Amino acid sequence: MARYTCSFIVSVPSEHLLALLVELLQDCQLDIQYHTAEYIIGREVPGNVPFPKLTTVEVLIDKSKSTETETRMSIVIKNEELPLQLDNYCRQMFELIKQAIESSRHWHLIESIAG
Repeated sequence: MARYTCSFIVSVPSEHLLALLVELLQDCQLDIQYHTAEYIIGREVPGNVPFPKLTTVEVLIDKSKSTETETRMSIVIKNEELPLQLDNYCRQMFELIKQAIESSRHWHLIESIAG
């Protein structure tokens, strides 16, 4: 199973971040399967890539360490393919979503830590 993680600190209140992240993930062609105030699961829609390559994105918004102006969040992007190549499909989706978060006009990125 391929799996990539990253943590971010962004300058936006946590109560606004959920809606912005849902929109961002939908713009990345992901279908939102589930969300709460602190957690989002998005998944690619079947049809464009083989089933084992369909990526799932999990976003955890850490409200316990949030302030009025900064929010921490972590993402996990995974699929069922074996990561036999460094530039596999899951890695490409990870880079796409990571770049979308880092360059979003809705917040200022304070810190990005790839895991």
